[in-house]
Amino acid sequence: MIIVTGGAGFIGSAIIWQLNNLGNTDILIVDELGLTDKWKNLVALKYSDFINKNVFIDNLDKWGSNIDAVIHMGANSSTTERDADHLLTNNYEYTKHLAEFCLQRNIRFIYASSAATYGDGCLGFDDSEALADKLRPMNMYGYSKNLFDIKAHREGWFKSIVGLKYFNVYGPNEYHKGDMRSVVHKAYEQIRDTGKVRLFKSLHPDYKDGEQKRDFIYIKDAVNMSLYFLENKAGGLYNVGTGKARTWNDLVKSIFDALEKPTDIEFIDLPAEIADRYQYFTEARMDKIIKAGYPDEIFSLEKGVTDYVKNYLMKDLYLGY
Repeated sequence: MIIVTGGAGFIGSAIIWQLNNLGNTDILIVDELGLTDKWKNLVALKYSDFINKNVFIDNLDKWGSNIDAVIHMGANSSTTERDADHLLTNNYEYTKHLAEFCLQRNIRFIYASSAATYGDGCLGFDDSEALADKLRPMNMYGYSKNLFDIKAHREGWFKSIVGLKYFNVYGPNEYHKGDMRSVVHKAYEQIRDTGKVRLFKSLHPDYKDGEQKRDFIYIKDAVNMSLYFLENKAGGLYNVGTGKARTWNDLVKSIFDALEKPTDIEFIDLPAEIADRYQYFTEARMDKIIKAGYPDEIFSLEKGVTDYVKNYLMKDLYLGY
Protein backbone atom coordinates (compact mmCIF):
# COMPACT_ATOMS: atom_id res chain seq x y z
CA MET A 1 0.00 0.00 0.00
CA ILE A 2 1.09 3.55 -0.78
CA ILE A 3 0.00 6.36 1.51
CA VAL A 4 -0.38 9.83 0.01
CA THR A 5 -0.86 12.60 2.55
CA GLY A 6 -2.42 15.76 1.20
CA GLY A 7 -3.92 13.38 -1.34
CA ALA A 8 -6.90 15.58 -2.06
CA GLY A 9 -4.69 18.60 -2.74
CA PHE A 10 -3.10 19.83 -5.93
CA ILE A 11 0.12 17.83 -6.20
CA GLY A 12 -1.15 14.97 -4.02
CA SER A 13 -4.20 14.24 -6.19
CA ALA A 14 -2.06 14.50 -9.33
CA ILE A 15 0.31 11.92 -7.86
CA ILE A 16 -2.62 9.58 -7.25
CA TRP A 17 -3.82 10.17 -10.82
CA GLN A 18 -0.44 9.07 -12.15
CA LEU A 19 -0.26 6.11 -9.77
CA ASN A 20 -3.62 5.03 -11.19
CA ASN A 21 -2.22 5.40 -14.71
CA LEU A 22 0.60 3.08 -13.66
CA GLY A 23 -1.92 0.51 -12.40
CA ASN A 24 -1.74 1.22 -8.67
CA THR A 25 -5.00 1.60 -6.76
CA ASP A 26 -3.94 0.31 -3.33
CA ILE A 27 -3.65 3.85 -2.03
CA LEU A 28 -4.64 5.35 1.31
CA ILE A 29 -5.43 9.05 1.04
CA VAL A 30 -4.73 11.17 4.11
CA ASP A 31 -6.13 14.69 4.14
CA GLU A 32 -8.56 17.14 5.68
CA LEU A 33 -11.25 18.41 3.31
CA GLY A 34 -12.77 21.16 5.41
CA LEU A 35 -14.98 23.62 3.52
CA THR A 36 -12.96 23.60 0.30
CA ASP A 37 -13.84 22.02 -3.03
CA LYS A 38 -10.71 19.89 -3.16
CA TRP A 39 -12.88 16.78 -2.78
CA LYS A 40 -13.59 17.28 -6.50
CA ASN A 41 -9.97 16.32 -7.21
CA LEU A 42 -10.77 12.80 -5.96
CA VAL A 43 -13.95 11.99 -7.86
CA ALA A 44 -12.27 10.37 -10.87
CA LEU A 45 -9.46 8.69 -8.92
CA LYS A 46 -9.18 5.10 -7.67
CA TYR A 47 -7.99 4.46 -4.11
CA SER A 48 -8.64 2.01 -1.28
CA ASP A 49 -9.51 4.37 1.57
CA PHE A 50 -9.54 7.93 2.89
CA ILE A 51 -8.69 9.00 6.43
CA ASN A 52 -8.56 12.34 8.20
CA LYS A 53 -4.99 13.59 8.73
CA ASN A 54 -5.40 13.85 12.52
CA VAL A 55 -6.91 10.40 12.90
CA PHE A 56 -4.11 8.99 10.74
CA ILE A 57 -1.19 10.48 12.66
CA ASP A 58 -2.72 9.43 15.99
CA ASN A 59 -3.08 5.82 14.81
CA LEU A 60 0.08 5.20 12.79
CA ASP A 61 0.76 1.79 14.30
CA LYS A 62 -2.46 0.51 12.75
CA TRP A 63 -0.92 0.90 9.31
CA GLY A 64 2.71 -0.01 9.96
CA SER A 65 2.81 -3.55 8.55
CA ASN A 66 0.98 -2.72 5.33
CA ILE A 67 2.85 0.34 4.05
CA ASP A 68 5.29 0.17 1.14
CA ALA A 69 5.79 3.93 0.80
CA VAL A 70 4.59 7.24 2.20
CA ILE A 71 4.42 10.20 -0.18
CA HIS A 72 3.96 13.14 2.14
CA MET A 73 2.45 16.11 0.30
CA GLY A 74 0.28 17.28 3.20
CA ALA A 75 1.01 20.77 4.51
CA ASN A 76 -0.33 24.27 4.83
CA SER A 77 1.15 25.70 1.63
CA SER A 78 0.03 29.30 2.06
CA THR A 79 2.98 31.65 1.70
CA THR A 80 0.97 34.38 3.42
CA GLU A 81 -0.04 32.35 6.51
CA ARG A 82 0.95 34.31 9.63
CA ASP A 83 0.13 31.72 12.32
CA ALA A 84 3.64 30.44 13.00
CA ASP A 85 2.56 27.83 15.55
CA HIS A 86 0.05 26.39 13.08
CA LEU A 87 2.74 26.10 10.40
CA LEU A 88 5.23 24.51 12.78
CA THR A 89 2.66 21.94 13.89
CA ASN A 90 1.40 21.08 10.41
CA ASN A 91 4.53 21.45 8.30
CA TYR A 92 7.37 20.58 10.68
CA GLU A 93 6.14 18.45 13.59
CA TYR A 94 3.78 16.35 11.46
CA THR A 95 6.52 15.68 8.89
CA LYS A 96 9.06 14.84 11.59
CA HIS A 97 6.71 12.38 13.29
CA LEU A 98 5.88 10.67 10.01
CA ALA A 99 9.52 10.51 8.89
CA GLU A 100 10.63 8.93 12.17
CA PHE A 101 7.84 6.35 11.86
CA CYS A 102 8.95 5.42 8.32
CA LEU A 103 12.65 5.34 9.16
CA GLN A 104 12.04 2.97 12.07
CA ARG A 105 10.19 0.55 9.76
CA ASN A 106 12.27 0.92 6.59
CA ILE A 107 9.32 2.44 4.72
CA ARG A 108 10.14 4.61 1.71
CA PHE A 109 9.50 8.25 2.65
CA ILE A 110 9.19 11.00 0.03
CA TYR A 111 8.11 14.45 1.18
CA ALA A 112 7.41 17.91 -0.20
CA SER A 113 9.88 20.61 0.63
CA SER A 114 9.67 23.88 -1.31
CA ALA A 115 11.63 26.38 -3.37
CA ALA A 116 10.35 28.92 -0.83
CA THR A 117 13.21 27.68 1.37
CA TYR A 118 15.65 29.53 -0.94
CA GLY A 119 14.44 32.94 0.18
CA ASP A 120 15.55 35.77 -2.09
CA GLY A 121 17.89 33.44 -3.99
CA CYS A 122 21.06 35.24 -2.94
CA LEU A 123 22.68 31.86 -2.17
CA GLY A 124 21.52 30.36 -5.43
CA PHE A 125 19.19 27.40 -5.99
CA ASP A 126 21.48 24.47 -5.34
CA ASP A 127 19.63 21.50 -3.79
CA SER A 128 22.58 20.46 -1.62
CA GLU A 129 21.42 19.16 1.76
CA ALA A 130 24.25 21.04 3.48
CA LEU A 131 22.95 24.37 2.13
CA ALA A 132 19.75 24.12 4.19
CA ASP A 133 21.48 25.48 7.29
CA LYS A 134 22.54 28.61 5.42
CA LEU A 135 19.24 29.48 3.72
CA ARG A 136 17.09 32.40 4.89
CA PRO A 137 13.45 31.95 3.79
CA MET A 138 11.40 35.13 3.41
CA ASN A 139 8.12 33.80 4.80
CA MET A 140 7.01 31.51 7.60
CA TYR A 141 5.88 28.82 5.17
CA GLY A 142 9.37 28.58 3.69
CA TYR A 143 10.88 28.59 7.17
CA SER A 144 8.65 25.73 8.34
CA LYS A 145 9.73 23.68 5.33
CA ASN A 146 13.40 24.48 5.74
CA LEU A 147 13.32 23.47 9.41
CA PHE A 148 12.61 19.89 8.45
CA ASP A 149 15.23 19.92 5.70
CA ILE A 150 17.76 21.02 8.34
CA LYS A 151 16.56 18.36 10.78
CA ALA A 152 16.80 15.61 8.16
CA HIS A 153 20.31 16.69 7.18
CA ARG A 154 21.59 16.89 10.76
CA GLU A 155 20.14 13.48 11.63
CA GLY A 156 21.52 11.83 8.50
CA TRP A 157 18.07 10.90 7.26
CA PHE A 158 18.79 11.88 3.68
CA LYS A 159 20.68 8.64 3.24
CA SER A 160 17.28 7.02 2.74
CA ILE A 161 14.53 9.65 2.47
CA VAL A 162 13.80 12.11 -0.34
CA GLY A 163 12.77 15.75 -0.09
CA LEU A 164 11.39 17.52 -3.17
CA LYS A 165 11.83 21.27 -3.59
CA TYR A 166 8.91 22.22 -5.81
CA PHE A 167 9.26 25.45 -7.77
CA ASN A 168 6.26 27.22 -9.40
CA VAL A 169 3.94 24.31 -10.19
CA TYR A 170 0.85 24.95 -12.33
CA GLY A 171 -1.81 22.71 -13.84
CA PRO A 172 -5.17 20.97 -13.34
CA ASN A 173 -6.46 20.19 -9.82
CA GLU A 174 -5.29 23.48 -8.32
CA TYR A 175 -8.75 25.03 -8.63
CA HIS A 176 -9.53 24.88 -4.90
CA LYS A 177 -6.42 26.81 -3.83
CA GLY A 178 -7.97 30.28 -3.88
CA ASP A 179 -5.34 33.00 -3.82
CA MET A 180 -2.60 30.36 -3.83
CA ARG A 181 -3.56 29.17 -7.34
CA SER A 182 -0.93 29.60 -10.04
CA VAL A 183 -0.87 32.76 -12.13
CA VAL A 184 -1.82 30.58 -15.11
CA HIS A 185 -5.21 29.84 -13.56
CA LYS A 186 -5.76 33.38 -12.35
CA ALA A 187 -4.70 34.90 -15.67
CA TYR A 188 -6.91 32.51 -17.64
CA GLU A 189 -9.94 33.71 -15.69
CA GLN A 190 -8.96 37.37 -16.20
CA ILE A 191 -8.53 36.89 -19.94
CA ARG A 192 -11.78 34.96 -20.19
CA ASP A 193 -13.71 37.63 -18.32
CA THR A 194 -11.99 40.89 -19.37
CA GLY A 195 -9.72 40.13 -22.31
CA LYS A 196 -6.60 41.29 -20.46
CA VAL A 197 -4.23 40.33 -17.63
CA ARG A 198 -2.97 42.33 -14.65
CA LEU A 199 0.63 41.80 -13.56
CA PHE A 200 2.66 43.42 -10.80
CA LYS A 201 5.04 46.21 -11.67
CA SER A 202 8.69 45.68 -10.81
CA LEU A 203 10.34 47.61 -8.00
CA HIS A 204 13.76 46.20 -8.85
CA PRO A 205 16.02 48.26 -11.13
CA ASP A 206 17.36 45.13 -12.86
CA TYR A 207 13.92 43.90 -13.94
CA LYS A 208 11.46 45.71 -16.19
CA ASP A 209 7.72 45.30 -15.59
CA GLY A 210 6.72 41.72 -16.36
CA GLU A 211 10.35 40.62 -16.76
CA GLN A 212 10.57 39.15 -13.27
CA LYS A 213 11.46 35.48 -13.69
CA ARG A 214 10.29 32.21 -12.20
CA ASP A 215 10.92 28.54 -12.85
CA PHE A 216 7.45 27.38 -13.94
CA ILE A 217 6.93 23.60 -14.00
CA TYR A 218 3.86 21.78 -15.29
CA ILE A 219 2.15 19.45 -12.84
CA LYS A 220 2.63 16.39 -15.05
CA ASP A 221 6.40 16.86 -14.94
CA ALA A 222 6.36 17.56 -11.20
CA VAL A 223 4.48 14.31 -10.63
CA ASN A 224 6.81 12.26 -12.83
CA MET A 225 9.84 13.61 -10.99
CA SER A 226 8.21 12.82 -7.65
CA LEU A 227 7.27 9.26 -8.53
CA TYR A 228 10.69 8.59 -10.03
CA PHE A 229 11.91 8.13 -6.47
CA LEU A 230 9.52 5.27 -5.77
CA GLU A 231 11.68 3.07 -7.99
CA ASN A 232 14.99 4.91 -7.64
CA LYS A 233 16.04 4.46 -4.02
CA ALA A 234 18.41 7.43 -3.93
CA GLY A 235 18.11 9.71 -0.91
CA GLY A 236 18.53 13.45 -0.57
CA LEU A 237 17.01 16.79 -1.48
CA TYR A 238 16.07 17.38 -5.11
CA ASN A 239 14.79 20.40 -6.98
CA VAL A 240 11.60 19.89 -8.97
CA GLY A 241 11.67 22.49 -11.71
CA THR A 242 12.69 22.99 -15.33
CA GLY A 243 16.08 24.61 -14.86
CA LYS A 244 15.02 27.47 -17.11
CA ALA A 245 13.57 30.67 -15.65
CA ARG A 246 10.93 32.41 -17.76
CA THR A 247 9.32 35.83 -17.42
CA TRP A 248 5.78 36.61 -16.36
CA ASN A 249 5.37 38.18 -19.81
CA ASP A 250 6.32 34.84 -21.40
CA LEU A 251 3.85 33.04 -19.18
CA VAL A 252 0.82 35.19 -19.92
CA LYS A 253 1.64 35.42 -23.63
CA SER A 254 1.45 31.61 -23.68
CA ILE A 255 -2.06 31.81 -22.23
CA PHE A 256 -3.18 34.43 -24.75
CA ASP A 257 -1.72 32.30 -27.56
CA ALA A 258 -3.50 29.16 -26.30
CA LEU A 259 -6.76 31.13 -26.32
CA GLU A 260 -5.90 32.65 -29.72
CA LYS A 261 -6.29 36.16 -28.33
CA PRO A 262 -4.02 39.23 -28.64
CA THR A 263 -1.73 39.86 -25.68
CA ASP A 264 -3.03 42.66 -23.44
CA ILE A 265 -1.21 43.28 -20.15
CA GLU A 266 -1.94 45.95 -17.53
CA PHE A 267 0.73 46.52 -14.90
CA ILE A 268 -0.41 47.31 -11.36
CA ASP A 269 1.42 48.29 -8.17
CA LEU A 270 3.02 45.57 -6.08
CA PRO A 271 1.15 45.45 -2.74
CA ALA A 272 3.18 46.95 0.09
CA GLU A 273 2.59 43.94 2.34
CA ILE A 274 4.53 41.60 0.01
CA ALA A 275 7.04 44.04 -1.49
CA ASP A 276 9.82 43.08 0.93
CA ARG A 277 9.20 39.34 0.41
CA TYR A 278 8.86 39.31 -3.37
CA GLN A 279 11.12 36.98 -5.37
CA TYR A 280 12.38 38.47 -8.63
CA PHE A 281 14.18 35.37 -9.88
CA THR A 282 13.99 31.63 -9.27
CA GLU A 283 15.63 28.90 -11.32
CA ALA A 284 16.12 25.33 -10.18
CA ARG A 285 19.48 23.68 -10.60
CA MET A 286 18.57 20.33 -12.13
CA ASP A 287 22.02 18.68 -12.22
CA LYS A 288 21.36 16.52 -9.19
CA ILE A 289 18.11 14.87 -10.27
CA ILE A 290 19.50 14.30 -13.77
CA LYS A 291 22.62 12.72 -12.26
CA ALA A 292 20.28 10.47 -10.24
CA GLY A 293 19.00 9.17 -13.59
CA TYR A 294 15.91 11.22 -14.28
CA PRO A 295 15.54 11.78 -18.04
CA ASP A 296 15.76 15.46 -18.98
CA GLU A 297 12.46 15.49 -20.89
CA ILE A 298 9.94 18.07 -19.77
CA PHE A 299 7.12 20.23 -21.09
CA SER A 300 8.20 23.61 -22.38
CA LEU A 301 6.32 26.51 -20.83
CA GLU A 302 4.34 26.98 -24.02
CA LYS A 303 3.37 23.30 -24.34
CA GLY A 304 2.50 22.98 -20.67
CA VAL A 305 0.31 26.07 -20.65
CA THR A 306 -1.39 25.03 -23.89
CA ASP A 307 -2.20 21.56 -22.52
CA TYR A 308 -3.55 23.06 -19.29
CA VAL A 309 -5.65 25.73 -20.99
CA LYS A 310 -7.07 23.70 -23.88
CA ASN A 311 -7.53 20.30 -22.26
CA TYR A 312 -8.52 21.31 -18.73
CA LEU A 313 -9.40 24.96 -18.09
CA MET A 314 -11.50 25.48 -21.22
CA LYS A 315 -13.30 22.19 -20.56
CA ASP A 316 -13.53 22.65 -16.77
CA LEU A 317 -11.92 19.25 -16.26
CA TYR A 318 -9.86 17.59 -13.53
CA LEU A 319 -7.13 14.99 -13.93
CA GLY A 320 -8.64 11.57 -14.57
CA TYR A 321 -11.79 12.67 -16.39
